[in-house]
Amino acid sequence: MAAEPTLISATTVWSLFFTVLLLAAAYGLSRTALPRAVSQKERAMYIWHVFDALTHLILEASFLYYSFFASSPTHSSAVPTLWGNPAISYGAKFSDAPLAKLWQEYAKADIRWGEADVGTVCIELITVFLGGPLAVWITEMIRKGEGRRWFWMSVLATAEIYGGWMTFGPEWLSGNHNLVTGNWMYKWLYLIFFNGLWVVIPGWLLVEAYYEMVPAVELMQRIDVTEEEKKVN
Repeated sequence: MAAEPTLISATTVWSLFFTVLLLAAAYGLSRTALPRAVSQKERAMYIWHVFDALTHLILEASFLYYSFFASSPTHSSAVPTLWGNPAISYGAKFSDAPLAKLWQEYAKADIRWGEADVGTVCIELITVFLGGPLAVWITEMIRKGEGRRWFWMSVLATAEIYGGWMTFGPEWLSGNHNLVTGNWMYKWLYLIFFNGLWVVIPGWLLVEAYYEMVPAVELMQRIDVTEEEKKVN
């Protein structure tokens, strides 16, 4: 009987370590950039948006790079194919770079991230070039305590929840052909935990933004009514 492939390899450890390193960097930046008296909630929001920005601008940007510039003259298994040429395959699986290895590891759970999937690439183009810079801007607004941060946090949170749905919704409706759910680590750690972060935390931010923005709007409406009544009287 053939031996089962090793579940946890050096690439697995490196990939998880790099992700934790990004989170540690976000926490470290919060200790230096934010006032010591900042609330724990504000610090958590700051750490999340720094981590979010680093994930988009480093990890997911690397996915786009390999999707466009790492290739092999072999028949593509992706449908539809990038640039409409099935004779050439693109994606992280055709590179030996360290971050490409990370995506090869994640592709064990979702094969679309190993070979350039057009739908995933389109979502990541928006995520990297719009979501990443927006997350950076939000961190600066949080640092300065600007009230408009709540609106832009809502915009980004909504976009990320929608992006998650457009990443996995088609898979669920088509029978999970690209997802590997039979392995506990790939299912619960790679697919559910890591992707769930971009649902649960943006959802929390939307709730927080609601309770910050709605009372402010209602207060302004009451002030406007009072001012109008004064004019009438």
